Amino acid sequence: QVQLVESGGGLVQPGGSLRLSCTASGSIFIIDAMGWYRQAPGKQRELVAVISAGGSTNYADSVKGRFTISRDNPKNTVYLQMDSLKREDTAVYYCNISGLLRTRHTFNSWGQGTQVTVSS
Repeated sequence: QVQLVESGGGLVQPGGSLRLSCTASGSIFIIDAMGWYRQAPGKQRELVAVISAGGSTNYADSVKGRFTISRDNPKNTVYLQMDSLKREDTAVYYCNISGLLRTRHTFNSWGQGTQVTVSS
């Protein structure tokens, strides 16, 4: 009932930047938290950044000062601006959005994932 479409991944050199986007559509009444996770080969999925409905943010220590999460509520979209990228940022990035449907049931949905590769 909620679909998430991610975009913005790709190949970038160390020190470069990328901007990820994730847009939600469907029978959404209200969106609560929006976040980004990543999973590198052979590793567990980990939280990268999250932003609350009120705009409060939280970041993994490994990305603090380099990544910025933001949201555009009218567009049901969350962004992840990634600067000063490092090779260890290479992973598949997933967005996660939670909230209420028009039926007032809660939802928690994941995007399809977008590959970010940092390499020279």
